[in-house]
Amino acid sequence: MESVYRSVLGADFGRLQPQLQEYFSAAPGGGMYGEGTGVFETAGCPRAWLRLLLGLIPVSNAFFPDYGTQIPFTIRNYPHLDPWNRPALTAVRTFHFPGGSRVFEDTTVLTGPGSLTDYLGRKRNLATDLMLAVTKQGHLRMDSPRSRLFLGPLRVPLPAFAAADAQVEQWHDDATGTFRITTRVIQRQAGTVFVYDGSFHYATRTWDGLLPADALPARWERRL
Repeated sequence: MESVYRSVLGADFGRLQPQLQEYFSAAPGGGMYGEGTGVFETAGCPRAWLRLLLGLIPVSNAFFPDYGTQIPFTIRNYPHLDPWNRPALTAVRTFHFPGGSRVFEDTTVLTGPGSLTDYLGRKRNLATDLMLAVTKQGHLRMDSPRSRLFLGPLRVPLPAFAAADAQVEQWHDDATGTFRITTRVIQRQAGTVFVYDGSFHYATRTWDGLLPADALPARWERRL
């Protein structure tokens, strides 16, 4: 079975830097998960007025009302099948702010031929379409232009004035031997509302294929 990223990129997967190909090759049933540790030069919500409002968003363990520099973090990536046997990758990121740790978790699912949906939050109730592209330098770019909330039985598409576009670029820095990632969540009226940008070391480890308790979401989501 292929990784969700290889399935979507097809032949373009071979244009990624070799280190990125290894990073994004983890597939369900492969008996391996990935773990990284590093430091974000910046992380969180850079707009003080907006931090007061983030607590009102009905999505936990995603966007949080903290902001800082030189923030240590860890990431764990688990390739697996979701409850409907769709290939998936669950990621758990832990940000160690001076005032306490914050978690950002999501599950990226192959929801159709060439289609990825990213389900965010503890209840996976914020969904975005995930678009992939490979740059001339062999970096991976990810863009999430469309989002919707699942509130109980309701599926609520976010209108353009309320939605935000998440833009991610990841690559390997040969000079330092680390992976780098830069993420910006940009809202049309407010500008950049969430960011994390830094570098990390990464290694794969063996596992039994069962998601650990702290990586299991409170609820899985099947809707698109």
